[in-house]
Amino acid sequence: MTATVAIIGRPNVGKSTLFNRLVGRRLAIVEATPGVTRDWKEGTGRLGDLEFRLLDTPGLEEAAPGTVEAAMRVQAERALAQADVALLVFDARAGITPLDRHFAAWLRECGVPVIVIANKCESRAGRDGALEGFALGLGDPVMMSAEHGVGLEGLSEALFEALGEGAGAALGEEVSFGREGEFAEEGEDAAEAAGPLRLAVVGRPNVGKSTLVNALIGSERMVTGPEPGITRDAVPVDWEWGGRAVRLVDTAGLRRRAHVTERLERLSVAETERAIRLAEVVVLVLDATVMAERQDLTIARSVVEEGRALVICANKWDLVDDPEASLRKLRDRLEGSLPQIKGVATVCLSALTGQNLGRLMTAVFKAYELWNRRVPTGALNRWLEELVAHHPPPAVSGRRLRLRYITQAKARPPTFILFASRPGLIPASYLRYLENGLREAFGLPGVPLRLIPRGGRNPYAKPA
Repeated sequence: MTATVAIIGRPNVGKSTLFNRLVGRRLAIVEATPGVTRDWKEGTGRLGDLEFRLLDTPGLEEAAPGTVEAAMRVQAERALAQADVALLVFDARAGITPLDRHFAAWLRECGVPVIVIANKCESRAGRDGALEGFALGLGDPVMMSAEHGVGLEGLSEALFEALGEGAGAALGEEVSFGREGEFAEEGEDAAEAAGPLRLAVVGRPNVGKSTLVNALIGSERMVTGPEPGITRDAVPVDWEWGGRAVRLVDTAGLRRRAHVTERLERLSVAETERAIRLAEVVVLVLDATVMAERQDLTIARSVVEEGRALVICANKWDLVDDPEASLRKLRDRLEGSLPQIKGVATVCLSALTGQNLGRLMTAVFKAYELWNRRVPTGALNRWLEELVAHHPPPAVSGRRLRLRYITQAKARPPTFILFASRPGLIPASYLRYLENGLREAFGLPGVPLRLIPRGGRNPYAKPA
């Protein structure tokens, strides 16, 4: 069984930097602002042959009940409850603070083995301050610089000792940690078709994305509250629905680009956009009390442009006074502003009360099925022949356009190649007509389609 290691400490001591270093990629946002991490994140840590489940936790602070900081501490406590070993990180340049001592005493009471990490030891001041770690009474501190990759060998030895011989590390072998300051980007391995369905939950700030994620998984996994912008990072959660594995990703709210000025929010937006790119299905959460604002439609267009399957979720439905009028307004806005995904699935629910959660996941898997659909070439060309006979393309400069052949190049999203005599002259209105015909004839409502005109003869025709 894989061991679990939790990174613990007060805010801004370098926990997320250490997390990124150990997982070998930038999975957590790193910024000088304290309290960036608000929900614990999970990754696979590696040190030589030692592999373990790694949890990055929010910064520990003393806070009044009901505050965001108090909810962050609860998240850290939940992560620690799963851990076999805790890494208590302190800033060696600042030395040991009363808060470090307080949480060291708390960790001793928890009974979890603790490794003290003196981070930011790349300078002489840091190395001198690392010696203060002995005062915590939790063993010898490991001197490190997570940012520069210094001291990882010492951490590997300490982890191996704490986890025991079953940890699977070969300490005699050379440990490779990559070049200084570099991490591998998560990419192709995350985009494999096999594995769990990748589902991203996106939307404007304060529409209830984190509340929806908590309701779906049946656990207070995400920090929630009335304040907008609580979620600052893309937080993945592995989950199952109906026996099917799902990787569910909660994301930071997307405001209009003109309003995004701070560096931290720009990083949050970049992580949300990256989550959309890596997703297979995207749930766009709207606030049903202010249905389908301009920013909602902008987000929907960006999802469609990325070619992801889309499901619209109208949250806070329990607060709507006139459901019929609200639903009619939503459908009119979608039909008028997003004709390229005509028939997109729309689910009205309340994440707070649990109303219609099952309908949402049914719609998600239906959208995923359509997004993966393939249409036989023979059926496509019979359809094209009938359609052209009923409504031929308009003549251009007195010459008729010939549509010779159509085939599906790929799915995810469904992409079709249309071979024509003069592909660059086919009017956009006629291409939309063909796309709508494809949706209607082959049952592809609400899915982004790609219809690409190309020149040349039918490549499948036999030579004369």
